[in-house]
Amino acid sequence: MLSNRQLHLQYLAPTNPFPLLLEVERADGIYIYSKEKKYYDLISGISVSNLGHNNKAVISAIKEQLDEHMHVMVYGEFVQKPQINYANLLVSNLPQSLNSVYFVNSGAEATEGALKLARKASGRSEIAYFRHSYHGSTAGALSVMGDEHYKSAFRPLIPGNRMLEYNDINEVSKISSNTAAVIMETVQAESGVTVPDVDFVQSIRKRCDETGTLLILDEIQCGMGRSGGLFAFEHFGIVPDILLLAKALGGGLPLGAFICDRNLMSQLSNNPMLGHITTFGGNPICCAAGAAAFKELIERRLHEDVERKSKLICDSLRSHHIKSVHAKGLLIAIEFEDFETNKKVIDACFENGVITDWFLFNNRSMRIAPPLIIEDEEIEACCKVIESSISEALD
Repeated sequence: MLSNRQLHLQYLAPTNPFPLLLEVERADGIYIYSKEKKYYDLISGISVSNLGHNNKAVISAIKEQLDEHMHVMVYGEFVQKPQINYANLLVSNLPQSLNSVYFVNSGAEATEGALKLARKASGRSEIAYFRHSYHGSTAGALSVMGDEHYKSAFRPLIPGNRMLEYNDINEVSKISSNTAAVIMETVQAESGVTVPDVDFVQSIRKRCDETGTLLILDEIQCGMGRSGGLFAFEHFGIVPDILLLAKALGGGLPLGAFICDRNLMSQLSNNPMLGHITTFGGNPICCAAGAAAFKELIERRLHEDVERKSKLICDSLRSHHIKSVHAKGLLIAIEFEDFETNKKVIDACFENGVITDWFLFNNRSMRIAPPLIIEDEEIEACCKVIESSISEALD
């Protein structure tokens, strides 16, 4: 009889030749359990599990909604309480201009919807995006991905876009009256956690206002409390025209959203009608789970302790092999000399019970993005494992 690992390799579509193949038995809090041992989860399923695993409030909300109904109709046609409740909760915690929520299934779908909306509303085609940006892997999202290595095999993509340099204020003037939208990560993740200057972000906002360009902020990774604010744009004193959310939005279930002013959003409902549709977007189970998770985040004020926990992690990692540390809240990049060095450390951490990863466009850096619920003693234990793994792998 084939093992589960062998069946995984035989029947599931691969994304790379070397999957981790950790056989998950269960997960709870900041821990993932295999048959063999317990692992500290320091990447939260790539910034999904902000409340950790098996949160009781989220599980309860899922069970309660299961007793009511699951899918009943494509998004937007029926009045469904889980969608209404979550949309209301989100807009109640956002600026007044972000008052209309379009639920989808993922971050890539949120990107697609926002790009379509920007082009239709503006009557323009050019989208400005940034080097080393990541907004998803669908064809439209690939067209605004800032790395040619991951794009070249799938060309031709959607034409007419313009790549700018992130956090370079001299690039702002390239936004013009031909630009439908600027799409940018509020904090750029896959470059190895690049935090832009406040002046840069505010200059982008000002230039968009001057040219009639929509500003799309992608907070799929850095939003929902991970940055230390409920939403990362709060740190920069600006408000986007369109906000993208996913990952932690669903409380562990697949859910994404793009959010903007209702007058802008209405562009998708006419000329033509059904200009953007989704069958499973806003799935009631996912919305119930996401709303429960967001309530937990707010009521426990977990985001308010993120910066302190981030500093505790960064200050605890002192190995001379570490070249630099880049962080915004609990999205942290630990940079080593090169990919080979980083991989040795990541592999050693995994063997020693700590799950980390590297970044898509910066494989020299190790990703640390633990659940926001991580406790001080767990931080201390994880950092000791990382430090010892560095010594084991490199000294």
